Amino acid sequence: MKFVLLAAVLLASAAARPQDAILPEVISSRHMQNEDGSFAYGYEQTDGQVVDVQGEQRQIGDEVGTVMSGSYSFVGLDGVVYTVTWTADENGFRATGDHLPRSV
Repeated sequence: MKFVLLAAVLLASAAARPQDAILPEVISSRHMQNEDGSFAYGYEQTDGQVVDVQGEQRQIGDEVGTVMSGSYSFVGLDGVVYTVTWTADENGFRATGDHLPRSV
């Protein structure tokens, strides 16, 4: 019975997917890993999505952790390019963008 239910869900999911959907292609990508643990990667796609990330190992208190920062951009349904710049470190995750609410 579980198999039949799973098969029905998968079939319904496949049928609901737009058949003429065009998947974006990767225009460019990069990846760098250094011996000290620092890294960077990014990519750009034909749909306007752009991702850029950097990270490094950092002493945080008594432990070593990974801190990262980066940005990503995408084209909204309204045709506007939205960009989010973010940081994740010992102070938590923080994101900024013109379209995001600002904390006071």
